Amino acid sequence: MSGQLGFADGWVSAKVGRNASLERLLSEVKWYRFEKLLARLRPEGAGRPPFDPLMMLKALLLQQCYALSDAELEEAINDRVSFRKFLGLSLEAASPDHTTLCRFRNRLVDAGLSEKLFGEFERQLDQRGLILKRGTMIDASLVETPFRPGSSDGEREAVDGDARLTARKGKPGTHYGYKIHVGADQESRLIRRLELTPANTNDTVPADTLVCGDETAVYADKAYAKRARRLWLKTCGIKPRIMHKSWGGGPPLTRWQQRHNKLISPIRAQVEGVFATLKRWMGLTRVRYKGLDKNRSHLFLVALAYNMNRSLKLA
Repeated sequence: MSGQLGFADGWVSAKVGRNASLERLLSEVKWYRFEKLLARLRPEGAGRPPFDPLMMLKALLLQQCYALSDAELEEAINDRVSFRKFLGLSLEAASPDHTTLCRFRNRLVDAGLSEKLFGEFERQLDQRGLILKRGTMIDASLVETPFRPGSSDGEREAVDGDARLTARKGKPGTHYGYKIHVGADQESRLIRRLELTPANTNDTVPADTLVCGDETAVYADKAYAKRARRLWLKTCGIKPRIMHKSWGGGPPLTRWQQRHNKLISPIRAQVEGVFATLKRWMGLTRVRYKGLDKNRSHLFLVALAYNMNRSLKLA
């Protein structure tokens, strides 16, 4: 019944379940390119015919856009006509339950497809001219895990073996979890590069992987200030718009360096809006799963949904 009207649909007004944003995504995104990637998924085995992989991917994207759990997503698909239209399900068609959605997400993890799906949509954005490439803003943000070490009622709690404990310099408290590293297009604020590491990883370690190579400049705060990085960017023809910092025991910043920082600060700070959207509107205040691989795959799905929503505002 996927993609086909059922008997009940003929009695429903076309205005029922209208969602302009979802309808634009259906028409503007080249979904057939995702189908080619999803064809690599191995079949689940014997049993009833599986749901269409593209429909399942769309369901997971709805989950990220509306910050829903698996159970909430199952309920929303059964309740919202707009969701069923986006998925191509008739009103009479069976819909996936939360365990089916969970298994499909695990298949994406095993096949390593989430990053490839994210990269495919980046190519579509580039072809549409929405990625401006005038600069890449790089930064990192901490995200906690619900799986904490310790004991409760005499029993040991589950521990995420890939998460780590860290403390932010100059700020009270500690964080146990992961760190999100983002490289975002300067003016469009589209995410172009993404990485997830344990929370105790220094910001500067994965920084070079966030550079795309086709941008005009790279903007970053003082945490990324390294002489070798500035020289590398210059050899690549990229302007190193990285804020200067005074090293311990070294000379203070010159007047030129202070002015340099003042000019760069409001530009590179725009990346904070990306993190605000991921955390406040898409529910990424903490990771959902246990282990780096599952959470990294989920992060690329969240970023894919973010870019799709962001493209609607730019087009």
